[in-house]
Amino acid sequence: MAEKGILAYFNSVAEAQSCIPKLKALRAIDIQVDRIGTYPGGGISETFNPLSNNFPGLTYLTSAAAPMDRDAGILTAVNVDASGMADGSRELLTSDPDDMTRRDTLLTVVLDEASYEQALRVIREAGGRE
Repeated sequence: MAEKGILAYFNSVAEAQSCIPKLKALRAIDIQVDRIGTYPGGGISETFNPLSNNFPGLTYLTSAAAPMDRDAGILTAVNVDASGMADGSRELLTSDPDDMTRRDTLLTVVLDEASYEQALRVIREAGGRE
């Protein structure tokens, strides 16, 4: 039988993981949950003191962004996710269910084509958007 893939976006890793048992029951071939972000970078792999060490900027510490030039570092530091001083009220208080602004978790599922529609229902019931 043919395989089909689904890319679904969630608000949190826990929300995405909540539907994994049901997807496994549908005999999904592969399931993966990943956090995605606005900025490139693999995260911080060491512990250090930002007051005494040299680091590229605020988003390196808060959003795991890759080192960037000074101008880009300043601009990314005003993002809601990087600074508590940024105004994110428009993003946080949105009532639009189709708003993808805060969906930073990606669920990738590969499954048999016969189970595709059922898997979409499971994902939607868990709060995901494809």
